[in-house]
Amino acid sequence: MPTPLLDLVALDLRERPFTDRGSRLLVLAADDGDLWIARSEYETRPADTSVLTALRIRAADGAALPIRAARPDRIAFAGGVHLAFADADTLVLTGTGARAEWLDADGIAHGAAIDGRLVLVGKDAPDAPTVPGAARARWTTWFERMPAVRADLRERAALAWWTLGINLLPIRYAGGREGLVPSRFGYVGVWNWDAYFHAIALRHGDAELARDQIRILLAHQRPDGLIPDVVHDEGVLAETTDLPRSDRARLAEHVGSALGEEEAAAASTGEVVPVTKPPLTAWAVWKIHRAAPDLDFLAEVYEPIVRSQQWWLTHSDPDGDGLAEYLHPYSSGLDDSPVWDYGPRAEPPDLNSYLALQFDVLGDIADALGRVEEAAGWRERAAAHTELLIARRWDGERFGTVSAGRAVATRTPLELLPLLTGRLPRAIADRLVADLRSASFWGERPVPTVAFDDPDFDPDAMWRGPVWLNVNYLLIEGLRRSGYPDVADELTERTVRMVAEGGGLYEYWNPLTGARAGRATSGFGWSSALFVDLART
Repeated sequence: MPTPLLDLVALDLRERPFTDRGSRLLVLAADDGDLWIARSEYETRPADTSVLTALRIRAADGAALPIRAARPDRIAFAGGVHLAFADADTLVLTGTGARAEWLDADGIAHGAAIDGRLVLVGKDAPDAPTVPGAARARWTTWFERMPAVRADLRERAALAWWTLGINLLPIRYAGGREGLVPSRFGYVGVWNWDAYFHAIALRHGDAELARDQIRILLAHQRPDGLIPDVVHDEGVLAETTDLPRSDRARLAEHVGSALGEEEAAAASTGEVVPVTKPPLTAWAVWKIHRAAPDLDFLAEVYEPIVRSQQWWLTHSDPDGDGLAEYLHPYSSGLDDSPVWDYGPRAEPPDLNSYLALQFDVLGDIADALGRVEEAAGWRERAAAHTELLIARRWDGERFGTVSAGRAVATRTPLELLPLLTGRLPRAIADRLVADLRSASFWGERPVPTVAFDDPDFDPDAMWRGPVWLNVNYLLIEGLRRSGYPDVADELTERTVRMVAEGGGLYEYWNPLTGARAGRATSGFGWSSALFVDLART
C-alpha cells in the first residue's frame, strides 16, 4: 500500500514551516535549533512579526527533547510530546512529564509544565488527545483532493499540494474570503496573475475555491475596467500611490538603468500610474469551466472580463497604435526583467498575445452562454489583433519588444509567446519553435527568462535568466495551441524533472544548476500549482 500523501511531506522548519490552512502562525527553527513563531503579514518579514522565540521542550530531568519528525499535522518531539494546531489561531503542546520554555515578543522568559496539554498560542483548546488526531484528519481530507499524478512525481506533488493548502488564508479586504497567497513569507495577499495560475490546480480539487480566486479580484475591479494587482488585508494595489515605500525605492533604482541620466529623469514623470497584471482572466476562467462546468459562474464573470479587455485597449495604449503596452513594470509581472532597463513603459510581445488569446476565449465563453453573434465577433477580433501584432512587431526573424518607442535588444522568451494565439502562419510558428529549441533558450533545464547567449543573462537574478514555471507553462500551452504537441511534451518533461530534482517549490530556479536561484522565495504558490497540473496522469 502506498505511503499516505500526508506522510510524504517532511518539514525542515526553515523553507517549509509548520503551519495550518487558514493560520497566520508559522513555526520555524532558528540556527541554534530552538523554535520560534511568527505571523504571516503583507509585505512583512517573519523576523518582524515574532510571537515568541527560543522555544525548547525539556524532559523532567531538564534535558532538551529533540524533534523526531515534523509533518503537516504535527511536530513530534522525543518523549511523546507533540505540537499541533487546534485551530487556525491555537497551537497546543500535548504530552506528559515535560516542560516548555520560551521568550515572548518582549523578551520576557516563560515556562510551563506540559501535563496533558499546554496552550502555547491562543486562548483555549479541545481536550489534548483530540488535537493531533483532528489535525491529521483535516490534512488527510485536503490531500484526498489532490489530483492523480505520475508515480515518479508523487512525492514532489504532495509537497506542492501541501504548499497550496498552507497558502490558503482568509483575506480581510476580501471579506474574509479564502485566498491563495503566493508565499507565506511576505507575499500575503491575492496577486492578480498568481490567482489565475493558482486556479489551474485548485480546479481539480475544489472548483468553487478556484472560482473564488477570480471573484476576489473582480470584486475590486475599478469602474474603468482595471483589475487590481493585489487584494490584501488592508486594501488593494491598483496604482502607484498604493505601492509600499520599499518597492518605490527599488523600482527607482532599477527602471531606466540602461538610459543616460537625462533620459532616466525624463522617463520618471512622477504621475500616478495604474498597476495591474497580464490579462489571463478569461483563460483561467475557461480552464475552471472545462474541469467543472458552471454556466452561472461564466455569466457572473463575462461582463467584468469584457470591461478588463476594453481597459487594456483604451487605457493602456498610449500611442494609439492598437497594441497595448504595460504602463508599469509590475503590470507585466516581470518587474526585474531587463526590458525595464529601458524605461517605465514597455510593449513585449506577450501582452498582445494574451489579449488575442483572451478575445478567442471570450468567444468560447460567449458560445457557452448562447451569445453566438458575440462569440463570432470576439473571434474576428482575435484574428485581427494577431494580424496587427504580426504587422507591427514581426521583423522576419523575431517578435520585437519596444520600450518608450525604441527597440529592446535583450532577448527573452516573451518573444515566443505569440504561439499562445494559435493563429500564427505556419512559417512564423515554425521559426518561433526553432528559436525555442536553439541554444539561446533550450538546455537541460529550459527556458531561461533571458536567453543563455544574451549579455544580460544572469542565472540567479530575478527575471534575468532563471527558469519560472509560469513562463514554461504558457509556452507549453502555446505549443499545444499552435500544433506542436511533441515539443510541448518534451518541455513538460524537462520542467517537471527540474522541479522534482531541485529540492523545493521555489519562486524560480537557476537553469544551469537546477537549484534554487538567488533570492527566490520558497513555498511558492504558482510553482506548486503548475507543477501539480503538469504532473497529472
